[in-house]
Amino acid sequence: MSTSADPRAAAFAAMTRLTGPGGDFELAEEDVLGARMRVYKNRARSLGEVLARSVRHGERDYIVTADERLSFTEHAARVASLATALRDEYGVRPGDRVAINAANSPAWIISFWATIALGAVAVGYNAWWSRREVEYAIGHTEPVMVVADARRAALVDGGVTVLTVEEDIPRLSRLLPDAVLPAVDVAEDDPAVILYTSGTSGRPKGAVHSHRNLTSVVEYHRMNDAMAAAFGDPTDPADRRYLLALPLFHIASLHNLAVPRLATGSAVVMHQGAFDVDRVLRLIEKERVTNWGAVPTMAHRLIEHGDLSKYDLSSLTAFALASAPSSTAFKERLRAAFPPAKDALVDSYGLTETSTAVAAATPADLAEAPGTLGRPIVGVQVEVRDPLGEALPEGEEGEICVRSPFNMLGYWNDPAATEQAIRADRWLHTGDIGVMEQGRLRLTTRRSDLILRGGENVYPAEIENVLAEHPGVLECVVIGVPHPDLGQEVMAVVVTDGERPVGEEELQAHAADELAYFKVPSRWRITTERLPRNATGKVVRREVESSVSDRSS
Repeated sequence: MSTSADPRAAAFAAMTRLTGPGGDFELAEEDVLGARMRVYKNRARSLGEVLARSVRHGERDYIVTADERLSFTEHAARVASLATALRDEYGVRPGDRVAINAANSPAWIISFWATIALGAVAVGYNAWWSRREVEYAIGHTEPVMVVADARRAALVDGGVTVLTVEEDIPRLSRLLPDAVLPAVDVAEDDPAVILYTSGTSGRPKGAVHSHRNLTSVVEYHRMNDAMAAAFGDPTDPADRRYLLALPLFHIASLHNLAVPRLATGSAVVMHQGAFDVDRVLRLIEKERVTNWGAVPTMAHRLIEHGDLSKYDLSSLTAFALASAPSSTAFKERLRAAFPPAKDALVDSYGLTETSTAVAAATPADLAEAPGTLGRPIVGVQVEVRDPLGEALPEGEEGEICVRSPFNMLGYWNDPAATEQAIRADRWLHTGDIGVMEQGRLRLTTRRSDLILRGGENVYPAEIENVLAEHPGVLECVVIGVPHPDLGQEVMAVVVTDGERPVGEEELQAHAADELAYFKVPSRWRITTERLPRNATGKVVRREVESSVSDRSS
């Protein structure tokens, strides 16, 4: 293809051709749950269609691990067997919830697609949750069964069927080799997936994603492949190999990797276990990985790893940062230390509630406007609004609001939170603060109290509620403080009355019994001084943060 001397004009022309009338990714205005918006006209109407079409990729690799390889044909056969067994032996029906609580494995993905094949709803539990958190999620989503590995199965206290990743899923997925994929009618806006995001109320919220949400994400990724081809990339999308190193209960790994790769015929190269730089780079080298999306914590560990020249990373042509903000200075260090990031680094902004990116920054965007999160992706409308809900002009800071066919249906069994988040005409109010500059989005503040620890969202209220249960705690506040590797770490300021001695070890053990490890404070201040509060009795967090900063400087 011949391109314009102006890259932006060339990109606009290619996009217009692909998404205009008659294009493979034609956009048309349709009604989505009462709001008119642009959607991909030629999308699949359900994830079941995506699954059924995947068999055309035949013997190509779909899932690859250090010691296992599963083709598209084999995957479809195992999904058909498992889905049939879940329906006939366990009575799973359309609309039922099937929870998956396990570390990353091929069985996780097979269980997900078997659930989808039945018209049931796959619920991804955070694999780092404590027993208390798992108990809450089971009561909240009321699954008919939980698929779990041995470690997480031990956290389920009866009352629900548990199928193990180590024994039950392998057995059931091979039990019926001649089974066919079930054909189940579902509506586009029926729930398909529930993924949990931390809640400001102290309880995690279940973001409900529809078939339309996910099939729209599939089209977005397919269109990105078409855009690359329009700019002269000769690579067949099916020849790309994507590293999966983030948990499958995140949209980064599930919605934006495992699901769309089933449609494009690309390989998912799965790293299992804790993130280890050497093991990951050896896997990239061995399997000739071409694409990797990482969180800044992983990128930081790459930088700290030392000499990377001993690894053959020549296959890696795309490297993205996601899930947590990273500074311009950090990106420069990354480019200098990690050759694949030098000319290919991209950044993005999205939320669990939006299923995929809201905005994406290309290498050109980052070069022209360092610190940007790029322009809204195709099909996404973004407005920066004032406290009254009025759209603000470029250059003025306000709340980031988003509307698209990617936006979640709402929060499971939480109409109040849904009403707060999704308002008139299906606009999602993110709670994040940002500004538009020359068509690009810049984030200035994440959700007011959110702590971003290594790409994981941590809301202080949940931790504060647990600490408040300790008899020696009068009051407490939890804040995020800078950390060179994780971005932020969790700090608790705890007030005691001085009469009942309580130390860090006791409080840490108390928190660890109730919370996932990444939520347990790693820094503590125990004091008898009361917390600063405003006229309405709320803790003035900025004063606490300032005090912590002053004492550490």
